[in-house]
Amino acid sequence: MPSLYVLRHAKSSWDDPALADAERPLAPRGRKAARRLGRHLSDEGIRPALVLCSPAVRARETLARIGPALAEVETLVERGLYGASASDLIERLRAVPDDVPSVLVIGHNPALQTLVVRLARPGQLRDRAAVKLPTGALATLELDGGWNALTDGCAELAKLLLPRELA
Repeated sequence: MPSLYVLRHAKSSWDDPALADAERPLAPRGRKAARRLGRHLSDEGIRPALVLCSPAVRARETLARIGPALAEVETLVERGLYGASASDLIERLRAVPDDVPSVLVIGHNPALQTLVVRLARPGQLRDRAAVKLPTGALATLELDGGWNALTDGCAELAKLLLPRELA
């Protein structure tokens, strides 16, 4: 059963209003949260086989700070993930080979929140994700079938970790 990890980039900075959206870096709070998330991934043994990351600065900086937990994991920074819709993300994930056991997607709302809600079967965690998927949140979905079979309600939302829950 494949696992899909959905990570909304950590908290970004709005200090420079002249920066284009894709160029906004992480805020100090976001850098700290991303490092804690990296420790969590290591402590929990979460090691996806493939990482798909948006090219936005804040997403790449999030990846860099969790990176030690992902040493030697295939990582693709893909232009199409910035500004992608949930449907775009589903189409991209359907192209993942079925022998890839797990994928981590690092990107942006509203697409990530919609993706989690669409793929997850009804339940308490899905309801929480539907209300808000804050920056730095990590959703863990256990899929019923292969990547090419992704469809609405095809997964169990096993965990929803919010940055404030990390010590």
